[in-house]
Amino acid sequence: MRSPDAVVSDRDLRLTDGRLIRVYDAGRQEASDGLTVLWHHGSPQTGAPLEPLLTAAAARRIRLVSYGRPSYGGSSPHPGRNVASAAADVAQIVDALGIARFAVMGASGGGPHALACAALLPDRVTGVVCLAGLAPFTQSFDWYAGMVSDGGLRAAAAGREARERYAASDEFDQNSFTPADWAALEGAWASLGTDAGRAEAAGREGLIDDDVAFVAPWGFELAQIEPPVLLVQGGQDRVVPPTHAYWLMRNCRSSELWLRPRDGHISVLNASRVALDWLRARDELL
Repeated sequence: MRSPDAVVSDRDLRLTDGRLIRVYDAGRQEASDGLTVLWHHGSPQTGAPLEPLLTAAAARRIRLVSYGRPSYGGSSPHPGRNVASAAADVAQIVDALGIARFAVMGASGGGPHALACAALLPDRVTGVVCLAGLAPFTQSFDWYAGMVSDGGLRAAAAGREARERYAASDEFDQNSFTPADWAALEGAWASLGTDAGRAEAAGREGLIDDDVAFVAPWGFELAQIEPPVLLVQGGQDRVVPPTHAYWLMRNCRSSELWLRPRDGHISVLNASRVALDWLRARDELL
């Protein structure tokens, strides 16, 4: 049940290049305790804030802001975007909302984009949480190992046209989720499943662009990240295996890893509440 304090406003923000970005704002700054968290959604989702996040943020008097990446949820396409492109979009979003400093949090496909903001907006980002997020495409470890369904990412590595062709016949493999994941989708995170279905029904352009960006150079180096990084990973994740979190931990200078051995790709999101507490604690140290 959503907290009665979680009032969400949405708007279409026109960026300097003419694109529109759908932005959601839950809680004005004056109604918060000073901390704003900008949420980066997974792939595919619309960018609308999810019920458990709204409830957790409102209970902590945190201002929660989210947005739809290009081609998601009414946001304009951005042909050729890379992961780093998110930082420029976010800078314009927070400027429009009058937010000087903020934390970032992303799950799954949102994780790399949260890391991009931490790397490229170091004077504004106070901390970053990456839940079940991909590592940059690398030959340093078997990047695909442990993924039940890696066809979309392998097709993306061959280029956008190959990823488009793959999308024409792609079907979700239900074995990608563990029993814990399905229980989460039937319970607390039902809003995630509903939102993902809404995003897929609107088209796959956003997902295709995400996958192509994930397997291409991201446009920044993890060594650039100065704010503290929290990595949260399910030990049984079949979508983004734990090897990605281990690699991120080794390559982010100021990072810690919360490994949740019994969690999968969705159930690990149950850690988002305590992750918000972690972000607040880091913000209060500044």
